[in-house]
Amino acid sequence: MELIQSMKSFGGEQRVYRHKSSATGTDMEFAVFLPREALDGFVCPTLFYLSGLTCTWENVTTKGCPQMHAAKHGMIFVAPDTSPRGEGVANDPSYDLGQAASFYLNATKDPWAKHFQMETYLTKELPDLLVDALPIDEDALGITGHSMGGHGALTLAMRHPGLFHSLSAFAPITNPVDCPWGQKAFEAYLGSDEKKWAMHDACALMRDKGWDGDILIDQGLADTFLENQLKPWAFEAACRAADVDLTLRLHGGYDHSYYFISSFLADHMAWHAERLE
Repeated sequence: MELIQSMKSFGGEQRVYRHKSSATGTDMEFAVFLPREALDGFVCPTLFYLSGLTCTWENVTTKGCPQMHAAKHGMIFVAPDTSPRGEGVANDPSYDLGQAASFYLNATKDPWAKHFQMETYLTKELPDLLVDALPIDEDALGITGHSMGGHGALTLAMRHPGLFHSLSAFAPITNPVDCPWGQKAFEAYLGSDEKKWAMHDACALMRDKGWDGDILIDQGLADTFLENQLKPWAFEAACRAADVDLTLRLHGGYDHSYYFISSFLADHMAWHAERLE
């Protein structure tokens, strides 16, 4: 890993690393906050945060202020990028496909399959890299995310049982097989076989695999994507049918922005700290 930025923050360090990824075949960047305990060599629990459409690792690190909450709990906070990037990487003019819109899966269709292997990157390559390089407790990994990243958090946790030990999300896309964002991305990345789509749909995965733990989701009721794209009610029903404990908190007046995320990030960090202790 090449350290490209390091800033002191809340007694710890906010760092940005770059490395050559064998999964994506590109250089990848990610942000890591190391609390004071990690800088002193103590092994720490770690929370992965997956960002949403159009974002990079920078959105949450500069707008969400996770450093303050991670420092309070002695937690490492990891923010990967949303997709592979660079010259030769497939892209699309629209904001909801291509670079910054990977949907955190392994694409099987050209031209995306060559580089868009984000599931392998996030569940194998990046965790292995971090555990080798930093004082991370691999038995205390949590995952959360926003919107497309919330979709990624839910689906990767259920698709890889035992990897993540706590789970939450902010306004996640919960039923992508039945929303325009998901249908467009799945058609492009996976082809027309909707059975393959269901393997990356949080509602279908909940019915098929379930989750060995509880889940926290926060959702703003003034979110313009609520009914058409996010569909938390579908996921609530799937959790109820699977007898999984879901805490779905609805907040009047809150939208889809980082004003919403930063308002409740402290609660999520505390949620994960308690379960990863």
